[in-house]
Amino acid sequence: MRTFHIRRMNLRLLIALAIIAILATAAYGFAASNTVGASRAGDGSGAISGYTVSNITYTVASDPTILSSVQFHLDDTATTVKATLDGATTWVDCTAVGVSTDNNWTCSASGATVKSVTRLRVVATQ
Repeated sequence: MRTFHIRRMNLRLLIALAIIAILATAAYGFAASNTVGASRAGDGSGAISGYTVSNITYTVASDPTILSSVQFHLDDTATTVKATLDGATTWVDCTAVGVSTDNNWTCSASGATVKSVTRLRVVATQ
């Protein structure tokens, strides 16, 4: 009876090992079939220089206490320009005036009052 019990345990062990071997072979075959295309990764640094804003002109609405827009010139080309007149609470998108390489921009003042304008802040990116 004891011999039968040992043979039964050996048979179970052999079956378990066979299943593990089959699964390992299948997993290897699956991993071997993966294809990874070319990819890139990198790290680097570069200097960030700011823009010089000049020729600032404010346009008032029909009510002279309300600003309708602000125009200015950047010293280099930009693709995205935003501005604020109220200490960065409200940001508005700016639009290139004429050819974008002219570097002249106009921004809506969003109905800001002349009295409420504390400073012009421009954020520009290439």
